Amino acid sequence: VQLQAYGGGLVQAGGFLRLSCAASGGTLNLYTVGWFRQAPGKEREFVAVTSWGGGVTNLADSVKGRFTISRDNAKKTVDLQMNNLNPEDTAVYYCAATRGRFSSGHNSISPNAFDYWGQGTQVTVSS
Repeated sequence: VQLQAYGGGLVQAGGFLRLSCAASGGTLNLYTVGWFRQAPGKEREFVAVTSWGGGVTNLADSVKGRFTISRDNAKKTVDLQMNNLNPEDTAVYYCAATRGRFSSGHNSISPNAFDYWGQGTQVTVSS
């Protein structure tokens, strides 16, 4: 499956963006889909994940209460709604997919758990 992340951009602190992850060569409903981000000079970090089959979602502690991950069956995407953005959210955001699943309660998942990656979309939050 090939993934494409889109929806990034420049936004002021306190603003919002909605990222989407679309797939070709497969259907996202059969995959667990995660969002990761990587800021300059930092390691790629987990943001959110939604597992296939049961709708279990997990969020990193740093984004709980601000970000939401969901599946849009009409658009066939997995979306990351990001509200109340702050400059620390500035990063390249990647979507990733795996056939594995995660139970609830995971607030940090390794990028190594995912097999397929999109190209990333830049999110810049100005202060």
